[in-house]
Amino acid sequence: MVNPAAPTVTFEYGAYERTVAARARARRSSQGISAGVLTAKQYTSRCVNNFRHTSVVISDEVATALDEHRGVVALESTIVVQGLPSPVNLEVAADCEAAVRAGGAVPATIGLSGGTVVVGLTDEELERLADPSRDAAKLSARDVGVAAALHRDGATTVAGTIAIAHRVGIDAMATGGLGGVHRGAAASFDESADLTTLSRTPVLVVASGVKSILDIAATLERLDSLGVPVVGYRTTRFPGFYRSDSGLAIDWTVHSELEAATTFLAHREFSATGFLLANPVTPECQLDAVLHETALTAALDAANGADVSGKDVTPVMLAEFARHTAGESVRVNRDLVVANAALAGRVASEMAALHR
Repeated sequence: MVNPAAPTVTFEYGAYERTVAARARARRSSQGISAGVLTAKQYTSRCVNNFRHTSVVISDEVATALDEHRGVVALESTIVVQGLPSPVNLEVAADCEAAVRAGGAVPATIGLSGGTVVVGLTDEELERLADPSRDAAKLSARDVGVAAALHRDGATTVAGTIAIAHRVGIDAMATGGLGGVHRGAAASFDESADLTTLSRTPVLVVASGVKSILDIAATLERLDSLGVPVVGYRTTRFPGFYRSDSGLAIDWTVHSELEAATTFLAHREFSATGFLLANPVTPECQLDAVLHETALTAALDAANGADVSGKDVTPVMLAEFARHTAGESVRVNRDLVVANAALAGRVASEMAALHR
């Protein structure tokens, strides 16, 4: 039994007050700790948290994997709730989780349900979150605590996902494309929080570059300034999301999952920033070049006409991309995000093996 009056004790994962441990024992733990007994091993597991003001639930499967030091990959929920049309959204979510498992890791789709942060959403929970009638908020890292306190439903962006993932001990995440610097940012200062969050969150993110609706060159410059390494997976060209090559070069490349895992772990020994592993969509799956350019022009016009800014820009432009390409952009998005989930699963599995 935990003694609240005992002094601070240092365990494997750091120093914790016994009073905090006493609070933690009353919270739901995904390892099935429901009684009053909480061992030092259980409390110091990365799957038991000492969040004071937030309810955080980790699924049994994810908690067990973390406790056993197996690979876990965080997955965002905005692609399901705000990014892709129904029913493709839920199909893609299931495909991404299956791809992570095929890579030897455990998927952990993250979102908020009634203010509770859930790490490892079930199919049913994700389906409820995607229901338009629930009006789930789009949550960046800055929004998570606010949404939790106000008991809101919410889908996490890349920034929101990695902020939560890091707090519970998950080192890898997969997404379609990273957010970045928006076109015209010199006047609007419109830049995704994905960049600054990645600069202070040591998580490996697998993405097919940034969406071509953004200012890709400026995004690479910002990542450089923020100290986030951009490493190509079997490529020396920065991906352009719908296209394999954005036209811009990158300095570093790795040729295997083991090399990617080793490189990230070495980076983390010298820096507190995240790490972008750029995985291009395969040439045979990419969007036709001419169709891409005409769709991009149409999407930019649509965003300008809708007079939107910030986090409202991307949904408008992606919807116009889908309309203009007769659904081809959705197909490419689906192909690349599933491929990124598979790669992240394999890299996370290699990282876990290196930790053992």
